[in-house]
Amino acid sequence: MRGIERGLVVVGATCLLWVGSSSVSAIVYQIKQGMSLERLDRSLDSIEAVRAPHDVETPLQPSVPIGRLEIPRIGLSAVVAEGDDEKTLKVAVGHLPDTPLPWQEGNTALAGHRDTFFRPLRRIQPGDLIRLATRRGTFRYRVIGQMVVEPDELWVLDSSPSAGLTLITCYPFDYVGPAPRRFIVHAERMANVSERSHTTATQEDDTR
Repeated sequence: MRGIERGLVVVGATCLLWVGSSSVSAIVYQIKQGMSLERLDRSLDSIEAVRAPHDVETPLQPSVPIGRLEIPRIGLSAVVAEGDDEKTLKVAVGHLPDTPLPWQEGNTALAGHRDTFFRPLRRIQPGDLIRLATRRGTFRYRVIGQMVVEPDELWVLDSSPSAGLTLITCYPFDYVGPAPRRFIVHAERMANVSERSHTTATQEDDTR
């Protein structure tokens, strides 16, 4: 019995150390990338959207920061990085590589863990405003709905004729272990936004 007790203590301590190290890695990443994005936020705060349809896109590497996602009403603020692999999702909200980037037309999809960055999504409501600041400009969206789907219902990632944003996390939020379903938030890019070229935005950012 004593051997079993000692074994359980060791297992418990190991789990706590693993969770703690993962949390520290996420915090360090968020702080480091957040500081580098502060200047970006200030320089692009007045830019509503930037579209560069003729630009040749270079594929982004996993974990490369794209920008910052904010939903003020529910207190969500997190750095967004490229990729949906576990390494990226441990430290940031991830952009699904097979979906358009925010400055491109179509349905941009972002994923996050329900017990870390996307936990506030449990309080999301239609009409909530979303802000996504990137190096191509600041894009603003309005939530139009949410739903719960099965993991294989990939139609939620289908391309849309207009620019939109899809947020994905596991569901239920309080489920212990791998959650069986997915919580989906759909948002549309707000109308009457201004447009500026990538070159102009970059030049202004470099001069500040």
